Amino acid sequence: MITRTLTVVGILVLGLMVAAPLAHAITFDLTSCHLSGGCGTATQFGTVTLTQSGTTVNFDVVLNSGNRFVETGAGGNELFLFNDSLAGSTITSITATLNGATVTIPGGLSGFTGISPAVMADGTGTFTASVECTDSSQCNGGSTPNINDLHFTVTNATIAQLETANAAGNFFVADILCGQTGCTGLTGPVDVTAPTVPEPSTLLLLGTGLVGLGFAGRLTRRRR
Repeated sequence: MITRTLTVVGILVLGLMVAAPLAHAITFDLTSCHLSGGCGTATQFGTVTLTQSGTTVNFDVVLNSGNRFVETGAGGNELFLFNDSLAGSTITSITATLNGATVTIPGGLSGFTGISPAVMADGTGTFTASVECTDSSQCNGGSTPNINDLHFTVTNATIAQLETANAAGNFFVADILCGQTGCTGLTGPVDVTAPTVPEPSTLLLLGTGLVGLGFAGRLTRRRR
């Protein structure tokens, strides 16, 4: 009886661990600074959160209060850059917001994957996927609408496939005008060099499995 109980619970824990990656999220901090004129005292500029939803990955790029996206030559004339050369992968459902409220950008927003040659962002290396203003004249430098969040979906992909560093070791790049305390008025790329927040659903499911294992152990002891 003891062996059978522990075996069943062990299979349950293993099943939870295997199932966890099917729906989870991971967050990165934008901390590596390549702003023109330096970064002042600022050390973190926003976050990039990837959430798996079936065969798609949802991106939420959220800048700190006071910062906003721009398109400059330093950022490869893109709002946001990452790596995606997967066959059949596309960027869809792109929206821009200001503190959660949708902002309409004249001409709209476009996303590209499998870019060749790859786009160079100063100091951060090259990238194969991007989100940009469709009409670049609407977003060059100071003419960019005031937006601090980008949201979009990447199809036919997993988080593991998209959290891929380039040759310079960078995962994601945002081109910003920094208005937060410590770097007011400076522009340029900020990027991610490492994940910063663990995958919460994976930890939750694993913890649930371990709690179940402890409960089964107590139940077995009562039966002895």
